[in-house]
Amino acid sequence: MNSRPRLDRTLGTRDAVVVGLGAMLGAGVFTALAPAAGAAGSGVVLALALAALVAYCNATASARLAARYPDSGGTYVYGTLRLGPFWGYLAGWGFVVGKIASCAAMALTVVTYAVPGLAQPWRGLVAAGVVVTFTALNYAGVRKSALTTRVLVVFTLAVLGLVVLAVAVGGHADLARATPAAGLDPLGVVEAAGLLFFAFAGYARIATLGEEVRDPQRTIPRAVRTALAVVLAVYLLVTVAALAQLGPSALAANPDPLAHVVETTSWSALAPALRVGAVVAAAGSLLALLLGISRTVLAMSRDGHFPATLTAVHPRFGVPHHAELAVGAVVAVLAATADLRGVIGFSSFAVLIYYAVANASAWTLRTRRLVPAVGLAGCTVLAAGLPSSSIVVGTAVLTLGVLFYGVRAALVKKRR
Repeated sequence: MNSRPRLDRTLGTRDAVVVGLGAMLGAGVFTALAPAAGAAGSGVVLALALAALVAYCNATASARLAARYPDSGGTYVYGTLRLGPFWGYLAGWGFVVGKIASCAAMALTVVTYAVPGLAQPWRGLVAAGVVVTFTALNYAGVRKSALTTRVLVVFTLAVLGLVVLAVAVGGHADLARATPAAGLDPLGVVEAAGLLFFAFAGYARIATLGEEVRDPQRTIPRAVRTALAVVLAVYLLVTVAALAQLGPSALAANPDPLAHVVETTSWSALAPALRVGAVVAAAGSLLALLLGISRTVLAMSRDGHFPATLTAVHPRFGVPHHAELAVGAVVAVLAATADLRGVIGFSSFAVLIYYAVANASAWTLRTRRLVPAVGLAGCTVLAAGLPSSSIVVGTAVLTLGVLFYGVRAALVKKRR
């Protein structure tokens, strides 16, 4: 009998959808539009469509795998079972390091919108404090976190609706600014799609909760697709509104682009409400991300890739509390020292590698292979199209993970 401590199945479809929405409707839509516009210009809408296509393929592959293997860990579990231990480990490592960077981006987004222009070291200290606060909330239990996330999601949707209404009613929108111009740089569109992919990747949080949802074979696929469809519709409306109001150049020039959108309309008095909404959205996304990363760390620790103490499940709250504290500590340090745009690019690279493994794993199921094939190709193209600095740093960190894997394998073999 397997004596490992297990997590409680407390989440239904609605809770799972809310966790996914909370992870996606965060820093991505409030910050990734700026670097994407800088890369693609008026082709941002095309980049959004490309990112959404890859996200859909990834979501479909993840849903199929999660329904078959409803355990905590996501693609780390799927890659191990379908492709072998190394590929599972590579996916898990990519997820953990990429999403740690995402968490830092969420915390930095909170600071960027809450206190515009705040410089180091105060920016980093405030961002680290945000991480500590939400790590404590997750520590209190997954159900409490899901209930909190539901409130955050509703508020975020209302605030994003405010952006669209401000442009439609009080702005000077010109849809020509949102129309792709002739002579677009295809490489710029691919780079922008890779950066915008950062805003879609939250649906993985649902798969990593496989051990905590009821009826996972039914709940996980429905929750993944529902969350992704809602987010795509919201992102499309907000992107078109922002481009129509500002144009790509002005959109690219502002680290807090959606606040600037509202400030340039006759509804500018509501800009502080938009800033509050951005803070709330990024905080909700951070909440869900911290939860998902800790579950992958739990799964990898159970298999010996991380210290055994990280497998501990709290006897009262039923959460992997050592894993949550460890992840929170690393994220807090990174948030205190990182650059927002840099962590977005690095996170996208690492997470695209994670989904490449997911699609390759889904391919081995030998049914409906077109979607995982497109997803695998899409992940490869978007990762290769990211800024060179993101590719270099991402490759270096993934290589470090591979070296850890090799050293551990050699030590295990020697003990035998």
